[in-house]
Amino acid sequence: MTKKPVLFDLEDEEKAPPVAEAPPVPDPAPPAVQPPAMEQAARIAARRPSRLARWFWALLAAVIGAMASVAAWDFAAGLIDRVPLLGWAVTAGLALLLLLALAMALRELAALSRLRRVDALRHQAGEAADLAAARAFTTRLEAFYSGREELSWHQARLAERQDEVMDGDALLLLAEEELLVPLDALALREVEAAARQVATVTALVPMALADILTALVSSLRMIRRVAGIYGGRPGFFSSWRLTRAVLAHLAATGAVAAGDDLLEPVLGGSVLSKLSRRFGEGLVNGALSARVGIAAMEVCRPMPFSPQHKPSTRKVVQRALTGLFSKEK
Repeated sequence: MTKKPVLFDLEDEEKAPPVAEAPPVPDPAPPAVQPPAMEQAARIAARRPSRLARWFWALLAAVIGAMASVAAWDFAAGLIDRVPLLGWAVTAGLALLLLLALAMALRELAALSRLRRVDALRHQAGEAADLAAARAFTTRLEAFYSGREELSWHQARLAERQDEVMDGDALLLLAEEELLVPLDALALREVEAAARQVATVTALVPMALADILTALVSSLRMIRRVAGIYGGRPGFFSSWRLTRAVLAHLAATGAVAAGDDLLEPVLGGSVLSKLSRRFGEGLVNGALSARVGIAAMEVCRPMPFSPQHKPSTRKVVQRALTGLFSKEK
């Protein structure tokens, strides 16, 4: 049985679109990029525990403290019954340890009070709207720094010149220039040193967690030193509270996000595309450390920055990282 030929009408078929009019092929999704170590450290330190977790850790610390106290008392009492001389020596040591713990607690309370005093000064400076309020703030600021020998000449100069100023804003600017600008220079040195350290360790140490640990430890040390420069004198708990406040502010405002735009004035061009991955991460982490340091200065300073004295993040990063890595041409 034979089949008849079949005729196909090509004109009725739907014509294929030209190649030029074809839709573009979608690009594959880029791989997930690990955030810089400094950003991870900031978010880890800024994360506030829940109320349930705080109650849990407080109760756990209280129970462990009570158990340790009872065990120490039973040990000392039993030792007195068996070996009286050794038992009384151990009891004296425990009493001395208790006195030292009380002294440390009092020092922590004094550190917290000092930080609250700095916050009160900054709040008063922000609300000083007339000459009388500016004079009251200047008097409190002078009293706050009365024991600083490195500021004795500046305090004498402020005392000579403040009676000549008849405007509140001008008096605040004079107080800032005489008392706080010298401290700003010391704080910026600490910020630049921490940024260089973080950038160097990130670029040269190939360990997975070395950059995160270095960024976190350097930031804690930097914030503590910046607070000490401005007169905060933080203790252990007050230092951690201050650090969490600084990093929480940065994480909430997105200021820990940095990219090529921040590093172009330092090296020029697209930084991360010209350098190796480790060197690029080192530069970014160093820049983020500088941003954390400037935020610490704003938090620890007993007076807000005036526009003419506020440090520029780009300039701080440039001073901290210029010369650390060779500049790409």
